[in-house]
Amino acid sequence: MTTSEVAATWDADRIRAADKAYVIHSWSNQGAVNATPIAGGEGAWFWDHEGNRYLDFQSQLVNMNLGHQHPRIVEAIRAKAAEMCYIGPNYAEQSRAQLAELMAEVTPGDLRMSFFTTGGAAANENAIRLARHVTGRQKVVARYRSYHGATAGAIALTGDPRRWHAEPGPTGVVRMFDPYTYRCPAGHPDPCPVCTGAPHLEEILQYENPNTVAAVILETVTGTNGILPPPPGYLRSIREVCDRYGIVLIFDEVMAGFGRTGEWFACDHWGVTPDILITAKGLNSGYVPLGAMTVDERISDWLMNNKFWGGLTYAGHPLACASGVASIEAMREERIIENAREMGARLNAGLHRLAERHPSIGEVRGLGLFQGLELVRDRATREPLVPFNPVGEAGAPMQAVVAAAKKRGLYLSANNNVVRLTPPLVIGAEDIDLALDILDDVLVHADAAGVS
Repeated sequence: MTTSEVAATWDADRIRAADKAYVIHSWSNQGAVNATPIAGGEGAWFWDHEGNRYLDFQSQLVNMNLGHQHPRIVEAIRAKAAEMCYIGPNYAEQSRAQLAELMAEVTPGDLRMSFFTTGGAAANENAIRLARHVTGRQKVVARYRSYHGATAGAIALTGDPRRWHAEPGPTGVVRMFDPYTYRCPAGHPDPCPVCTGAPHLEEILQYENPNTVAAVILETVTGTNGILPPPPGYLRSIREVCDRYGIVLIFDEVMAGFGRTGEWFACDHWGVTPDILITAKGLNSGYVPLGAMTVDERISDWLMNNKFWGGLTYAGHPLACASGVASIEAMREERIIENAREMGARLNAGLHRLAERHPSIGEVRGLGLFQGLELVRDRATREPLVPFNPVGEAGAPMQAVVAAAKKRGLYLSANNNVVRLTPPLVIGAEDIDLALDILDDVLVHADAAGVS
């Protein structure tokens, strides 16, 4: 049978049955999984085998920045596959070299050399290992409301509850609080040590001994755990503390990078450059597994005289790198950053209008097309619509909002009491307005769960 003939035998029922019997789904009780078979997608939309269309307002896993089936990326993969599907990372290869050169051009400051991985988790793993080798120290400071990946080292860096089920894990990780201004863990005194950044980090270093700390790693804008942009001055103050003690500063921009916030990288909003920048997801919209660890001149110079003790069979995979080159070129030539900025402003303005009508909206926050709605039962007390890490029926109000939106053709995601609004950066005004109209309708489920 030909490929097309084989594909024709796989209707929605057969796909669903095989998926149920043989596929292990991420972060799921497999008995409860009933995954919808998907037939295709284009731009900001995807659809199932029954013809139901969904406006992808989370870019799948916040990775499809250029949307579904962008022709330029698809063609780049096709062309590279015809030329060379694979060559080992010990060889020089055009797409790998070209992508590394482009990374040096688009990343901020003096970031220069890149190590390409299969995704964000692997990039974070290698960044921590490199920081330990460069400094000769072992400890790493990470934040509680963070997600850095699911591999052993990356999940140890992660602060959210998914970490619990991987413990005990690698040692040496120290936690700090996040600058969550709506729910400041320090109670928001003036000045606030947590939301300022430096005082809180300084106190932790005092207890841990800064001479033992190799790195501070943080999501420039916290993603999964709430869409939390840092207050003005926060990143600068963290940068200054790291410089004072010779600590490597790592920004995880796996979600926030490549135009998501309306700039090439979220750190560009504040003019702060890390020693190591971690990217993936929007780097090539996830068309082929790809991540990157990009290091500054100081670490690049160090690597010229010291061995890099890291490696992957698929490091700098030609198909992945070709898709990354095409993605960066498309972003440059198709005004993707500008569109993210403009559509982000339109979305943010619309969300603030919704907040005037829906008492369940406690806060609207975000940058570009990286927006979040924090839903509450009571605006006065800021009681969350659902508790932290809800289990079972405790999460029902948020589940009702997401389910009602999907029934209307709007694909959303939520974590705890925050709805994440992260559509592809190619989205247009008409689809932004459609999403806002649907949100206006489905937020009644959140309003109904609030105080009477």
